[in-house]
Amino acid sequence: MSTPVVLITSASGRIGKELVARLSQRGDFTVRACSFSPDKADSLRALGADQVVHFDLNDATTWEAALDGVSAVYSASLDPMLEGHLAFSKALGERREQISHVVRISCMGADTNTASYDPDKHSSRAGAPIPLMLQHYWWGEKALIDQGLNVTVLRNNFFMNHLLKTDSENIDNEGWFGNPLGTARNSFVATRDIAEAAAVVLTEGPDKHGDKFYDLTGPEPQTMAEIAADLGAAMGKTIEYRAQSMEDFENDFGSTRA
Repeated sequence: MSTPVVLITSASGRIGKELVARLSQRGDFTVRACSFSPDKADSLRALGADQVVHFDLNDATTWEAALDGVSAVYSASLDPMLEGHLAFSKALGERREQISHVVRISCMGADTNTASYDPDKHSSRAGAPIPLMLQHYWWGEKALIDQGLNVTVLRNNFFMNHLLKTDSENIDNEGWFGNPLGTARNSFVATRDIAEAAAVVLTEGPDKHGDKFYDLTGPEPQTMAEIAADLGAAMGKTIEYRAQSMEDFENDFGSTRA
């Protein structure tokens, strides 16, 4: 008897490639990895993908072959691809008898913040209402739910992998990093841990995880100074956190990221 086929969208992304590797090792699925760029195919096969298919959220002609025989879907997409995801969700809904489970990547607070957020009361910065990206995360979830699919949503906290990526050279060469977070605590989550959660959810299936919504965080909330201490211990040298004002941060990275 052949193993069920799982489709991994965004397979070359931070979470997707970890998920491909984990599911291929478990052997419960035939792993079909989506690739927009042909030059990613060899690396996805090296990670363990059984099949690699061309897939483009903005090109519905690529969906039929990708979905042929699929029973489970891992769904992740960049924010600018929202319209494509909404259309793809309808295509999944048309195959709801075929597709037993969809696991969607989202963000902590996507539903509650979008549903109940009052920018006049809850804004943490003047003139900074709920980010459009957070609204998009909820719309991405809702599009699948509205199609009557068995959905599991992984609502992740801030990616640990994003925290220091713009400072990696400073950390390596000069021993410091900066941002405006200061003494605020956050439990940053590693993308490989999100992939492990997705692998467990897909393997255990919709009977256990259908219509479930999981918040994923790191093991404990930390300040920037505590993160600097941990980073220094791991690297065997002193790493310094330098507090930065929001004004300087915005000058460096722009208003959207601020």
